[in-house]
Amino acid sequence: MERIDHALPWSHLGSERRISVFRFGAGERKAYIQASLHADELPGMRTAWELKKRLTELEAQGLLNGVIELVPVANPLGLGQLLQGNHQGRFEAGSGKNFNRDFVELSEPVAAELQGHLGDDPHANIRLIRETMSDVLAALPPAASQLQGMQRILLSHACTADVVLDLHCDCEAALHMYALPQHWPHWRSLAAHLNVKVGLLAEDSGGSSFDEACSLPWLRLSRLFPDAQIPLACLATTIELGGQSDTGRPEAMAHAEGILAFLAEQGLISGEWPKPAQDACEGMPFEGTELLFAPHPGVVSFLRKPGEWVEAGDEIFEVIDPLSDRVSTVCAGTSGVLFAIERLRYAQPGFWLAKVAGREALRHGRLLND
Repeated sequence: MERIDHALPWSHLGSERRISVFRFGAGERKAYIQASLHADELPGMRTAWELKKRLTELEAQGLLNGVIELVPVANPLGLGQLLQGNHQGRFEAGSGKNFNRDFVELSEPVAAELQGHLGDDPHANIRLIRETMSDVLAALPPAASQLQGMQRILLSHACTADVVLDLHCDCEAALHMYALPQHWPHWRSLAAHLNVKVGLLAEDSGGSSFDEACSLPWLRLSRLFPDAQIPLACLATTIELGGQSDTGRPEAMAHAEGILAFLAEQGLISGEWPKPAQDACEGMPFEGTELLFAPHPGVVSFLRKPGEWVEAGDEIFEVIDPLSDRVSTVCAGTSGVLFAIERLRYAQPGFWLAKVAGREALRHGRLLND
């Protein structure tokens, strides 16, 4: 195992923050795994520790067939953001920016460098594109903030990977994942290994989140250069490992083993690995996700649990105003998987309380609700 430490720019006087990358194995093929980019989403960090231990063992046994880079703590900035005992790890406190938005969009500057250099050899094209991505990132002006510097470090490691796993979680949720629709056939096995309940598929959900900053440039480049052989060579996904409180040891160990079994299927690990214990879930259009809101303030009682299939018209939660005795029941407007609910139990204007993934498109444009 090799440890690579990157100091973040613009650290305050007398302090320093670092990104630590643990590199296992050797070879041309590469997987990149990071955890807790939203720093208050800790199930991924717990799973990453299990992965770190297992990868150390597998490397010692000579079973790694490529490079696997692991970043257990992807966001040291957000880890220190607490307000009166409550972790504020989703947005940078100074700027208000979401830590998982506005990563560098690589396709346009990379395309400008590649004009006239791509051919009909897909492997040569992959190598050239990855080298150019690294060069473009290295040639950017100095980072203007710690957040920007942190994002560039993470992307510089991930942009050269064949497989990218960004480990997150939701508030209270069943396991779910986000990916390009073109990649879903490749992800079905991982979804089965992890018992993911739904895959949410979109080419561009808006906001340049980390997984799309890794995978979407390949799709865009393949369309910009239709005469060249450009595979969609970066298989990237955001995996939501349940809810924020799901940091149990059995769950983390199971998630780590599922991820390793998938990487073995991708040829990055040797040895005997179990087949998935369940079938793969359904991939749904991210445009088909319905966000449910309360019609007025009050105490919320959920009537269904994350992971359940619900039909349009099914009661999902009720909102009770104990002053006026007003009770409102909110029902699903679409049939699908209830995959996440809000952890707070007091309804406020503009805050979603439940998410249902359906098969029919309901929304267009920017799909992320930040």
